[in-house]
Amino acid sequence: MTPDDLTASALGHLERLIAFDTTSRDSNLRLIEYVEHVLAPLGVNATRVFNEDRSKANLYATLGPSVPGGVVLSGHTDVVPVDGQPWTSDPFTLTRRGDRLFGRGTCDMKAFLALALAGAPAFLSGARPVHLAFSYDEEVGCLGAPSMIRELVRDLPPPAAVVVGEPTNMEVVSGHKGISTWRVTVSGHEAHSSLTHLGVSANMVAVRLMARLADLADALALKADAHSAFCPRHATLTIGQVNGGTAVNILARECMFVFDLRVLPGMDPDAIVAPFIAACAAEGARIGPLFEGAGVEVVRRSQTPSFAPEPDGAAELLVRRLTGDNGPARVVAYASEAGQFQGGGFSVVICGPGSIEQAHQADEYLEVAQLERGATFMARLAEAQR
Repeated sequence: MTPDDLTASALGHLERLIAFDTTSRDSNLRLIEYVEHVLAPLGVNATRVFNEDRSKANLYATLGPSVPGGVVLSGHTDVVPVDGQPWTSDPFTLTRRGDRLFGRGTCDMKAFLALALAGAPAFLSGARPVHLAFSYDEEVGCLGAPSMIRELVRDLPPPAAVVVGEPTNMEVVSGHKGISTWRVTVSGHEAHSSLTHLGVSANMVAVRLMARLADLADALALKADAHSAFCPRHATLTIGQVNGGTAVNILARECMFVFDLRVLPGMDPDAIVAPFIAACAAEGARIGPLFEGAGVEVVRRSQTPSFAPEPDGAAELLVRRLTGDNGPARVVAYASEAGQFQGGGFSVVICGPGSIEQAHQADEYLEVAQLERGATFMARLAEAQR
């Protein structure tokens, strides 16, 4: 199969994949069914790995013989919401304008899935396999992949490499930060705002706690390593969501805020936030005895590990050879499932079509040239596995 044939096939698959609204809050099962429908005529049996309520599923499948030395093509099926974004075309209809393909997920990251499906017939004839590994809920904390990775470790002959197809303009990325998120809920006691002694304002307690996080963020910035390849060079902490109170003249009964911490490889996020967690416990101990139900609850929402560069890693060497990328080592600030695969013992690299600068915004698009570069990569991968 030529790169031109692969591009045409991938374009058809991409049109179908974009049409499935797989926003993370919703099910991805219709997309999974489509993938199974594509693979079934090839004689390929796919395996689903469901979430707890079976509303979503990962999918993995082996193309070619069940022998060691395979390559895993990893991608997530979910996309971020389009709510409130000023799209100029239907986000769930693939729309071509000039040399750009518009639609939610075109670059992040259904084009990579489409390219993998387009390459499936060519992968079947290889002496070494290509494994597809499509996950759910990457966009809300990489929640789906771990259960699938455990099965891959258990059931597959050891693959030589994992390629995570996040958008990198088809350039090699060999490391990223890890991200952990926490939700803090402060429960106070309502009273008239003029009678502060008769209640506890959850907002006021939350403000004190959020000030601690702001100080921690500043401290992390001061510890930036001048030799770090990351941008920003340091670990970052931000409060992304705050909700609290019902009226200006009522002491707030509840205040909730969510923050994320992004760390460099080798940094322990739990150790970094431990003083803040202790401060939350102290505030809870202070207000808890005052009123029934008052307190502070801290819940970890997600933890995605960092992805550390692998000097002379098999995955990076393979992908550099197939793409012809001889550029410097690259690292990125966003997180992905690469660190989870690395934690499972795999050699991993990130490389996929499109630019992360186009992701998560209105009129997300993919350059047609990126789809073509991806098709060339898949054609070369099929040849390399023979």
